[in-house]
Amino acid sequence: MNVQNPGKTIDNKLNPDWWRGAVIYQIYPRSYQDSNGDGIGDLAGIVQRLPYIADLGVDAIWISPFFTSPMKDFGYDVSDYRDVDPMFGTLADFDDVIATAHKLGMRVMIDLVLSHTSDQHPWFKESRQSRDNEKADWYVWADPKPDGTAPNNWLSIFGGSAWQWDPRREQYFLHNFLSSQPDLNFHTPAVQEALLDVARFWLERGVDGFRLDTINFYMHDKHLRDNPALPPEQRNVTIAPAVNPYNHQEHLYDKNQPENLDFLRSLRAVMKPYGAAAVGEVGDAQLGLELLGQYTAGDDLMHMCYAFEFLANDAPSAKDVVEVQRKVDDVAADGWPCWAFSNHDVPRHSTRWDLDAPALKLVTTMMMTWRGTACIYQGEELGLRQADVAFDDLQDPYGIEFWPEYKGRDGCRTPMVWENNNRNGGFSTGNPWLPVSPDHLPKAPTEQDGSADGLLDHYKAAIALRHAHAAFAKGTHADMRQDGDVLSFTRTHDGDTYFCAFNMSDEPAYADLPDGTWANVGQSVGGAEPDSGKASLNPWQVCLVQQQR
Repeated sequence: MNVQNPGKTIDNKLNPDWWRGAVIYQIYPRSYQDSNGDGIGDLAGIVQRLPYIADLGVDAIWISPFFTSPMKDFGYDVSDYRDVDPMFGTLADFDDVIATAHKLGMRVMIDLVLSHTSDQHPWFKESRQSRDNEKADWYVWADPKPDGTAPNNWLSIFGGSAWQWDPRREQYFLHNFLSSQPDLNFHTPAVQEALLDVARFWLERGVDGFRLDTINFYMHDKHLRDNPALPPEQRNVTIAPAVNPYNHQEHLYDKNQPENLDFLRSLRAVMKPYGAAAVGEVGDAQLGLELLGQYTAGDDLMHMCYAFEFLANDAPSAKDVVEVQRKVDDVAADGWPCWAFSNHDVPRHSTRWDLDAPALKLVTTMMMTWRGTACIYQGEELGLRQADVAFDDLQDPYGIEFWPEYKGRDGCRTPMVWENNNRNGGFSTGNPWLPVSPDHLPKAPTEQDGSADGLLDHYKAAIALRHAHAAFAKGTHADMRQDGDVLSFTRTHDGDTYFCAFNMSDEPAYADLPDGTWANVGQSVGGAEPDSGKASLNPWQVCLVQQQR
């Protein structure tokens, strides 16, 4: 097993910069490993599989929500921030996750959902009882218009109005997602302090950081002004599918408010004594990179933010990568991005971009050489494609609402496969909460491990390459350019310079190396050998070389 720090204790105070350039592995706990046969993955199952994750060479794991929840949105509707939902286990099981991961040299980040709670949370149950109770202003309440309609035109990402009528208070409450997910009112100081206490609780329990769900949704416009319409030619379906009217608005007032920065500073201050780090999910189709720059600028806001540019439907070309990276340099030069190609909310990139094994290997290597932190989603290291889930098996309310034009998120959330000789792929001895895709079974780790041609070993090699050369993880980048289908750039750190070229096409190509003497460092990922100042690149081949001093 090739783990980073086997048997050593994690001490973030000694290495507070650990997050910069790290590789993070996202775990969707319902679908990772079921330890008790109830068909739902759990924390004990994660512990069972941590050696597998450590063997990939990653620096940290990010666990999607496991808190107490009615599961209307599968844990992103929290009813108790300080406990584990019984379906996932207990706080003791979570402590075991922390202890085991740390022994294997990996840090643990958890998914904090602070913008909203479940309507079953005690805070909301109290808030909705009257207009003058202790928590009356802990959620976003508003009177109807004179004709009884909603206070403004804000829309929910899950479809329809973002306002739900409550007969107890004879007011509407705001919900940017499901109507069972009321939005907290961050303009109330007591709400902010309660949420900071939640962060302290988990930091004291040993977590190393947070993934912050919908970080730009925390604050809303106090005046509840209408959002303006967005012309069709400006609509971007990165955040919501094309069939969702959410895309028809410019979201000026329901999110992205400047007051958000003050709360982020307070959260960073809480995290600092622990050496913990946070990655914020920026959900905005028009301002994603600009917000990334704002939220990660300096050293008192977020450490990094999760951009959506490469979670889009269309496969990125060399030209697209250059445009995105140059824009990051322009709007977030003082910040730090976290890159991902797949997650629990979008179709897997192997399907979304329709990539075969050579192309998947190239984009993986490419991510591992980019400036920023890299985030990979469970199963992508196996090359899993989007599962086809029948309507009768759907669990996701988003997919049920917009079926069949949009099939929801279940296709990327089906259970992880571990072996090819079990009807459930080694995930569970019971009936899985979502069907295991039969197309995934031949890609199980037992079928790939040790195979030079498999994607699994390529992920291990690409991650190891990132760790072996500090410039890929922490260096600066320059000379980002595109020549036809070839992307190239340099990475530099502590006097070491690397030239990286990627042929993002099905046709042979070549790359001109900068002046100097260069040595190949990309053999482990199938990198081309340079010759006479050029690198001849086969389809979907890379060239990674180090300048000799």
